[in-house]
Amino acid sequence: MEPYTTFEDIDNDLKRFKLERDIAWEELKLTKNEFKEDLEPLNWISSALKLTGKYSFIALIRKWIFKK
Repeated sequence: MEPYTTFEDIDNDLKRFKLERDIAWEELKLTKNEFKEDLEPLNWISSALKLTGKYSFIALIRKWIFKK
């Protein structure tokens, strides 16, 4: 890192660091909300139904193939 030559350089870096911190904070809040939504029981039921449907379809295809 180069030494600062003016106070303007310091101010620019401070502004940039503040913006980076604000962006990181917003990303963290977004991740928290997504995680909270993933833990809701309705999402669990939806995921379970999707998996059940997928595996049931595969089981039916296997049964049909081995029947012939």
